[in-house]
Amino acid sequence: MEERINELEMRYMQQERTIGELNEIICRQALVLERLQRDFAALKEQFLVMSPSVSRDADQEVPPHY
Repeated sequence: MEERINELEMRYMQQERTIGELNEIICRQALVLERLQRDFAALKEQFLVMSPSVSRDADQEVPPHY
Protein backbone atom coordinates (compact mmCIF):
# COMPACT_ATOMS: atom_id res chain seq x y z
CA MET A 1 0.00 0.00 0.00
CA GLU A 2 2.82 2.39 0.87
CA GLU A 3 4.46 1.72 -2.48
CA ARG A 4 1.26 2.74 -4.29
CA ILE A 5 1.06 5.94 -2.24
CA ASN A 6 4.69 6.74 -3.07
CA GLU A 7 3.99 6.13 -6.78
CA LEU A 8 0.97 8.44 -6.66
CA GLU A 9 2.99 11.12 -4.86
CA MET A 10 5.71 10.89 -7.51
CA ARG A 11 3.18 11.18 -10.32
CA TYR A 12 1.54 14.14 -8.58
CA MET A 13 4.90 15.93 -8.23
CA GLN A 14 5.73 15.30 -11.90
CA GLN A 15 2.34 16.62 -12.97
CA GLU A 16 2.73 19.71 -10.78
CA ARG A 17 6.14 20.40 -12.34
CA THR A 18 4.76 19.90 -15.84
CA ILE A 19 1.81 22.18 -15.15
CA GLY A 20 4.19 24.86 -13.84
CA GLU A 21 6.39 24.57 -16.94
CA LEU A 22 3.39 24.75 -19.26
CA ASN A 23 2.07 27.78 -17.40
CA GLU A 24 5.41 29.56 -17.87
CA ILE A 25 5.37 28.75 -21.58
CA ILE A 26 1.82 30.06 -21.96
CA CYS A 27 2.68 33.26 -20.10
CA ARG A 28 5.71 33.86 -22.34
CA GLN A 29 3.64 33.17 -25.45
CA ALA A 30 0.97 35.60 -24.28
CA LEU A 31 3.62 38.33 -23.92
CA VAL A 32 5.01 37.57 -27.38
CA LEU A 33 1.50 37.63 -28.86
CA GLU A 34 0.73 40.99 -27.25
CA ARG A 35 3.99 42.43 -28.60
CA LEU A 36 3.28 41.09 -32.08
CA GLN A 37 -0.22 42.55 -32.01
CA ARG A 38 1.16 45.97 -31.02
CA ASP A 39 3.85 45.75 -33.71
CA PHE A 40 1.28 44.75 -36.33
CA ALA A 41 -1.02 47.61 -35.38
CA ALA A 42 1.89 50.07 -35.59
CA LEU A 43 2.98 48.72 -38.98
CA LYS A 44 -0.58 48.84 -40.27
CA GLU A 45 -0.91 52.45 -39.16
CA GLN A 46 2.42 53.34 -40.78
CA PHE A 47 1.33 51.66 -44.00
CA LEU A 48 -1.94 53.57 -44.05
CA VAL A 49 -0.13 56.86 -43.43
CA MET A 50 2.37 56.13 -46.21
CA SER A 51 -0.33 54.92 -48.62
CA PRO A 52 -3.24 57.31 -48.30
CA SER A 53 -4.85 55.85 -51.43
CA VAL A 54 -5.44 52.60 -49.54
CA SER A 55 -8.87 52.64 -48.01
CA ARG A 56 -9.23 51.90 -44.30
CA ASP A 57 -12.44 50.11 -45.24
CA ALA A 58 -12.03 46.32 -45.36
CA ASP A 59 -15.27 45.96 -47.33
CA GLN A 60 -13.90 47.66 -50.43
CA GLU A 61 -15.48 46.49 -53.68
CA VAL A 62 -13.42 44.42 -56.10
CA PRO A 63 -12.92 46.09 -59.50
CA PRO A 64 -15.11 44.61 -62.28
CA HIS A 65 -12.16 43.14 -64.20
CA TYR A 66 -11.63 40.56 -61.40
